[in-house]
Amino acid sequence: MSLWRRLRGAMGRGGASGVSGADARYLAEWVHTHTGVEGYVEPKTTVTDVTVVLVAADGEWTRRIVGEAGARKLAGDLRIPVYDVAKTGYPQRMRDFDERKRIERRRAFEEELRDL
Repeated sequence: MSLWRRLRGAMGRGGASGVSGADARYLAEWVHTHTGVEGYVEPKTTVTDVTVVLVAADGEWTRRIVGEAGARKLAGDLRIPVYDVAKTGYPQRMRDFDERKRIERRRAFEEELRDL
């Protein structure tokens, strides 16, 4: 059985019970195409259910709603370490990645203005 099928079947159909099939496929593919991936589970808020942020070794990241049941099942199915973000916080490499992207966008914008 493929990884995304296990994820989809184990985590339900989305919402409080887990991730949707499309999100399960996306998460599995993302883990396979990035190195050093770790998961950070974010608590439920008034706006969203429990989410997971996957962070690669270079700081690139992605976020998906996984629901309460899906959050803990994720580590075993994707074979990655998963942490509670309320206890550990976000990794510095994630903040550094975002800062690099901000600088790149600003430089591109400034270059575009010079070309006008």
